[in-house]
Amino acid sequence: MRRRALLALVGVVVTIIVTSVTGLVLSGRDEAGAGDPTQLVFRPTPTPPSSPAEQRVEGTPRETADTYLRDWAIGDYESMRELVDEPPDDFADRHRQLDDAVSARIVRLTPGDLTMTGQDTAEVSFTGARKVDGYGGTWDFASTLRLAVRDLTWKVLWTPSVMHPDLVEGGELVRIDQPVSGARFLTKEGQPFPHENYAEPYLSDLAMRIPQPPSGTKVGWTVELRNPGQEPRVMLERRVDKQEGTRTTIESFAQASAARALDPVQQPAAIVAVRPSTGEVVAVADRLGGKGAFTGKYAPGSTFKTVTAAALLDAGLTADSQVPCPATYTIPNGRTIDNYQDKDHGSVMLRQAYALSCNTTFARLAVQMVSADKLVEQAGAFGFGARLATGVGGTCGSLKRPENSDALAEDSFGQGTVEASPLCMATVAAAVQSGSWRPPRLLPADTAERIEGHAQPASVPLSGEAATGLRALMSAVTTEGTAAGSELPDGVSGKTGTAEDWQGGADHAWFIGYRGDLAFAVFVEHGGTGRNAAVPIAARFLRAL
Repeated sequence: MRRRALLALVGVVVTIIVTSVTGLVLSGRDEAGAGDPTQLVFRPTPTPPSSPAEQRVEGTPRETADTYLRDWAIGDYESMRELVDEPPDDFADRHRQLDDAVSARIVRLTPGDLTMTGQDTAEVSFTGARKVDGYGGTWDFASTLRLAVRDLTWKVLWTPSVMHPDLVEGGELVRIDQPVSGARFLTKEGQPFPHENYAEPYLSDLAMRIPQPPSGTKVGWTVELRNPGQEPRVMLERRVDKQEGTRTTIESFAQASAARALDPVQQPAAIVAVRPSTGEVVAVADRLGGKGAFTGKYAPGSTFKTVTAAALLDAGLTADSQVPCPATYTIPNGRTIDNYQDKDHGSVMLRQAYALSCNTTFARLAVQMVSADKLVEQAGAFGFGARLATGVGGTCGSLKRPENSDALAEDSFGQGTVEASPLCMATVAAAVQSGSWRPPRLLPADTAERIEGHAQPASVPLSGEAATGLRALMSAVTTEGTAAGSELPDGVSGKTGTAEDWQGGADHAWFIGYRGDLAFAVFVEHGGTGRNAAVPIAARFLRAL
């Protein structure tokens, strides 16, 4: 009896084992397909690929966010664009158009807390402020930067809401101004011009060009948010109940600062300041006589090396290219060019040659690398020869096509046939800061064009290589060149110039430059060197702002 029970138990165990093996064999055959029916296929558990966050990701979300906001604060839209994942083609234009549409500019951006929303996604809140023309205080806003890892780099996932939190794709902010007319001319803020402002010839000219009614009209404006499929919504408003006059682009504090900077100057002199982002003339203090800052044409001297340098940068040089700066350079079959005080600097980088104002460097490189047609074309990109519509006339400058190497060399460093107005050279500096040459104006664009009877010339963008290189060159002037160690405030980039007077008088003095969204030109007739005569005026002007 026990033996039977034992045998029965053994039979059950054997059956279980056989059934299990058979199932495993059949499973192996199903997995293997049409191969050997007895082959078992074991599939190892695959190792999931590592996520981007587990690989070597470049930078951090905080670094990307901080860099993006810093670039935005200074208006470097091209650098911002490089930090964005799949930016729209008109990324930079959208920012400019928004600020232009509401007559505003960014004055503050402050990053907030970082929140990791996933292994490779994050958000950074931030606050910002825009200064709106004609509005007391600032227009504050808060928004969020969303970031994610793309191609092992932290990138900004950009949408229009970054510019303003209520803005959606296809939406826009629009400033609506009521019609303005008046019996007097006002600054951009709607204030009377400062006392002894040295802009009187320009206001007198405007008074002759614009018929004035016996009294002004009420003016004000609103900023509306217009999103697709939504009713327009008022975001900001200014109502004015007093009578006002015709507004210019002149800014009260900038004009007063420019005028007071000229007070101690004995020689005829002028300051012109413009906004690189818009081309608006924000100050014109002119003691040259008449409207000399707009209509006078003088040899620009070494400030014109900015134009020649743009051509050289487009031809393949960089700010760090090694170039010779000997005391003299003799043009093949031509004349000999001298450096100022016959200084020999040996082999230097291009930015150093520009900072030290080496005539021999630019003469040699112009003859070797820049054709006469190219130099004329490059000058045209900076407004030379353009027909301006400022509202009160004016000229940028001119350059005759050099007929030989001697003429090309002389033109390359701002002598020869080159002529420029202080207004023109202010726009040259502005083009370097913003990356585009914009035509200057003293009134709203449509008003200026109506008065002048013709349209403004189009804006002209610089190449990326030229803009980047020129900024490095102009920065070197104030840190290691002819304007280093002066009383200029921090953050100024510029170029000095000393130009021979064609009438045989003492040299003219120039200094052009920019700081933030403000570009300027200082000119002193028969003032001597740019370093000694023009730079101190610029320092007084900028420090007063």
